[in-house]
Amino acid sequence: MSQERFANFGEQGGQLTYNSYLRVPELLSQQVPESDPQAHDELLFITIHQSYELWFKLLLHELSDARDRMLEGESYLPRVRLERCRSIEGVLVHQVDVIDTMTPQDFLIFRNKLAPASGFQSAQFREIEFLSGLKDPGYLERFRGLTEHERVALRERLDEPSLWDGYLALLGAHGFDVHDTEERFAALVTIANDREKYGALWDLAEALIAHDQAWSLWRARHVLMAERQIGTKSGTGGSSGGAYLRSRVEKRFYPELWELRSRL
Repeated sequence: MSQERFANFGEQGGQLTYNSYLRVPELLSQQVPESDPQAHDELLFITIHQSYELWFKLLLHELSDARDRMLEGESYLPRVRLERCRSIEGVLVHQVDVIDTMTPQDFLIFRNKLAPASGFQSAQFREIEFLSGLKDPGYLERFRGLTEHERVALRERLDEPSLWDGYLALLGAHGFDVHDTEERFAALVTIANDREKYGALWDLAEALIAHDQAWSLWRARHVLMAERQIGTKSGTGGSSGGAYLRSRVEKRFYPELWELRSRL
């Protein structure tokens, strides 16, 4: 019985291959440059941004589970999920180093082909921000080119609880009053000052702020990359380019966790 079970793995079984499981042929067919003749660095540009979307999909999977588990009263696995997200976000930051190997001159060869497409239009990026707590209902009106599926997904993210809502629900389950700002700060100070008793809640708050910090670091790194590539030019999607990106750097998912530092 044991031999039969193991015979189904690898080349002996012949039921599943690396390429078929990961759908490698389909995946590799999705990098389709628009420039003609093809600009050498356009494949780099497409590959990096498609990679971002795959990482965003995984982040949404992990963050949603962390939120759901907090709403159900769990504290351990939500922290594990958030720590994984922090590692993924480190990869997002370092991927910018690869884009930085492209010179402004090489980008200009195909940049005009991108208009009016823009990273501003990444629905998954906005889903992550909405899910994390930075909700902006006006974005759906400003966002051009949304598919109906994307619009529904973003609307659901606006309407559903955020990670912050999940954390507050968890604090409530532990007997803390979290109905107004000062009550929440009182709860957070108590948790911070008694890590022996509330260690799991403190560690989870730290995991949330690490996620917040990592996303901000990615925003900042993205600003520098954009300014290195296009200077002060407008973005291809009509945004103000670097000025718009820079305005987002100071945004925070969990401002109360940041202000807590001043209250300790």
